[in-house]
Amino acid sequence: MPEWWIERGIGETRAVLVEDSEIVEGRILLEGAVACGSVLSARLIIAASRNAIARDEAGTEYLLPHGASGVTDGATLNIEVTREAIPGTEPWKRPLARMSDAPCREAEEIEGKELPFPAPRDALAGVGWDDLLEQARSGLVRFAGGELRILPTPAMTLVDVDGPLDPDELAILGASEAARTIRRLDIGGSIGVDLPTTKGRSARQGAAAAIDSVLPQPFERTAVNGFGFVQIVRPRRRASLIELAQDRAAFETRALLRRAAFGPPGPKRLVGHPAVLAALETHPEWRDALARQAGGAIGLRADAALPMSGGYAENV
Repeated sequence: MPEWWIERGIGETRAVLVEDSEIVEGRILLEGAVACGSVLSARLIIAASRNAIARDEAGTEYLLPHGASGVTDGATLNIEVTREAIPGTEPWKRPLARMSDAPCREAEEIEGKELPFPAPRDALAGVGWDDLLEQARSGLVRFAGGELRILPTPAMTLVDVDGPLDPDELAILGASEAARTIRRLDIGGSIGVDLPTTKGRSARQGAAAAIDSVLPQPFERTAVNGFGFVQIVRPRRRASLIELAQDRAAFETRALLRRAAFGPPGPKRLVGHPAVLAALETHPEWRDALARQAGGAIGLRADAALPMSGGYAENV
């Protein structure tokens, strides 16, 4: 039976749905982000029938796409968060919310097996966490007979399917692998999948059926058209792992902190790309948390020759 595993790290909580010793769904929940489903009090600063704006007590502004009917500028109202803030290439975009009659509450947390962290053994690595991060940062997912290339854009996330197989066979297999990857990388919103152009309608129908059999509801999709393109629309409640990886320095900083936590205890020096260490300097609380975990002071050393994902910890 699938089971959620939850690991509460520095700067983020990692949640993975594990089935047959593999990750079928992964999420990274950022520390300090107001989670989708939370209900909070806010003040309306722009009243409109569409795209009203409200500001919470922390100063975060939320876009209300359906407006705030009956509420005037400056009035207080409760709002439910429907999409968290999306970091990365478009940090100016506000999180989304809607009016709510419910009392203020935090979003329900995922229930599952709480992993000790840090721990003597890296349980997430054993089910493919490191491979998942590499897919998120590279946008490249290989499978037997082909590969997926994933590109986030402001309009939609694009998934290109390519490989040496016969086009009809690759269309069906690629559609199945694309659906698995969409779920695994927590990709929501509008998604375009570009499959090979097939020879006939039966292959297109087979590709559509493959998506339906793999991707859990809720989602909507178009038919696969004659050029092999199919559009999928899923709820977009938070940033996908692909989108989080676009905020590269912060993404790699949190990954480095996780790797360092599994090292031997005692003082450490983090060696990393200058951009990664600069991101860490903006979060002194992360460095302090690692020091408490390690039981010793944490130093820093920049190495511009390292790739951003190549940081490591050395004992001192």
